[in-house]
Amino acid sequence: MARYIGRYGSKRVRKVVLVGALQPFLLKTADNPQGIDRSVFDGIKAAIRADRPTFLLEFLRNFYNYDVTGGKLVSERVVEDNWNVAAGASARGTLDCVDAWLEDFRQDVRRIDVPTLVMHGDADRILPIEVTGRRLAQEVKGARLVELKGGPHGVLWTHAEQVNAGLVSFLA
Repeated sequence: MARYIGRYGSKRVRKVVLVGALQPFLLKTADNPQGIDRSVFDGIKAAIRADRPTFLLEFLRNFYNYDVTGGKLVSERVVEDNWNVAAGASARGTLDCVDAWLEDFRQDVRRIDVPTLVMHGDADRILPIEVTGRRLAQEVKGARLVELKGGPHGVLWTHAEQVNAGLVSFLA
């Protein structure tokens, strides 16, 4: 949605909801010192190249913070089902996806001028809230940030009731 508004404006958009979003910019650069070191992304790509199925399983465990939420908020079957989908995806696409995470959305985010809800898990291991959700909410004028306590990246599953309540309230 940020890129859409960045390119086309908000004339056809009434409200924006961003859940677990990667904006505004993940990569640490001279003008983005709070970002994440490129070596982290290079390591992810190396792990995908070395053993994609194992990487995907570990990624999904972190996606749901399975060591904390497993058996309580998410089942092993959910992780397995997600793994089946991920493992069936293009190996090249899986690798290239990492580069897409490095896209700079700062200019796009600044063009968002409609009511905006940012929802993000405060325990997100995939997209840490301090680099993404909190910064995103600061960059969008008047944005409302909802931090989901104990929420991993996969809050749509683990915190569905809270996400749905937040959405209903915001969109009403």
